[in-house]
Amino acid sequence: MSLPAAYAELFKYIDSHSSEYIETLREAVAIQSVSASAERRQDTCRMVDWTAERLRNARCDVVIKDIGYEKLADGSEIPLPPVIFATLGSDKNKKTICIYGHLDVQPASVGDGWDSDPFTLTERDGKLYGRGATDDKGPVLCWIHAIEAYHAMGVEIPVNIKFVFESMEESASVGLEELLTQEKNTYFSDIDYVCVSDNYWVGTQTPSITYGLRGNCAFQVEVECAKQDLHSGVHGGTVHEAMADLIYLLDSLTDNEGNIPIPNFSKSVAPLTEEEKSLYDPITFDVNECRKTIGCNKLRHNEDKVQLLMHRWRYPALSIHGIEGAFSGSGSKTVIPKKVIGKFSIRIVPNQETDEVNEMVVAYLGDKWKERGSPNNFKVIVERSGKHWSEDPFHPHYTAAREATRHVYGVEPDLTREGGSIAIVADLKRVLQKNIVLLPVGTGDDGAHAENEKINIRNYIEGTKMFLAYMYEVAQI
Repeated sequence: MSLPAAYAELFKYIDSHSSEYIETLREAVAIQSVSASAERRQDTCRMVDWTAERLRNARCDVVIKDIGYEKLADGSEIPLPPVIFATLGSDKNKKTICIYGHLDVQPASVGDGWDSDPFTLTERDGKLYGRGATDDKGPVLCWIHAIEAYHAMGVEIPVNIKFVFESMEESASVGLEELLTQEKNTYFSDIDYVCVSDNYWVGTQTPSITYGLRGNCAFQVEVECAKQDLHSGVHGGTVHEAMADLIYLLDSLTDNEGNIPIPNFSKSVAPLTEEEKSLYDPITFDVNECRKTIGCNKLRHNEDKVQLLMHRWRYPALSIHGIEGAFSGSGSKTVIPKKVIGKFSIRIVPNQETDEVNEMVVAYLGDKWKERGSPNNFKVIVERSGKHWSEDPFHPHYTAAREATRHVYGVEPDLTREGGSIAIVADLKRVLQKNIVLLPVGTGDDGAHAENEKINIRNYIEGTKMFLAYMYEVAQI
């Protein structure tokens, strides 16, 4: 079904105001809202105020929600940046959608390898470079531009909207889960669906709609063999070295194909259905391009596209990230480190539970330590855990998102999962118990969190149109 004629005029309006939208994004990028930096907390709060004003100008009823204080390492406290609640419409005959986004960004500096100032939006070859351009200031502005267009063209907004914009997403969304729980039966009581745009297409050509994210369990394993670092020429051959013990333990976590040998570890992984399996073949994914982009010699699973995507998204994976306490400088240093700490994490999937996985890992490493028979001191530290999330990609809400994407891009979007985690999505699902769709604006090469983060002008403008179409299609459910 095609869109009403008014949407052709709305799309023309969006195109004619693209330069204005770019300038608005330039203003947003210039605000250094780095949530991880106490020195930038004032800027992060300024970003909240700037966005709240844009929403008020777009006729939203805005409430600023205080979420308390953050305790710093030195014991001092600073205010957490507040959360924006903004409401547009209260028609009981319309669907109500909750739209989540975040206003904070990762740290960035020219010294990190940027080709231009990360906080000065810079246009090159149809791309807009700047910290937050795609993660997540650009998509947030797409929503605001969309409702501004409805007002400017005198077209009725077909749904009620409740915005939730936080500014601590890059710092574990501190304080937001508690606020969601507090407001479950008030602000969120009439929500029908939730939409999040804080992720990206699989590639660069075909739009994606995401229905699943892996969770994450992080660990440290510590081995200590002495009270001080030792000279290998004096003590080598006489002590049980911590590094050798640690390497033994880390090597036991996976085999050469990435399989995790922990007993019963994969028992609770949701079985693959034929319906889900059918979603993978049509996905646009170039194995050769992936290998070339990574810069590796060969990918796993015989470089089969479907198996690669499944192991990237819907199966668990264990990765070893580093060793603290070991010499890592250039040249050689003949030292036996007194204590080393290995760091690894496991991306978990439905229906694995974080507590159960944590218990399995601790027990497995304990058994391996006994097998090792080392007299050294050993312990496993369970760090943060984040739950997985998944939805039914055949739900009417997803049908609406697919129709909206087709209206704008003229192609069938890929239905995808993602291998990473967005902790707040799992929190939104747990608290609100509503269907959530991840509707990305940016492409797979946008470089979120990396140097030279960008958003394509095309995606910024077409993403705004997609949100207009999405609101219309949700109203038809």
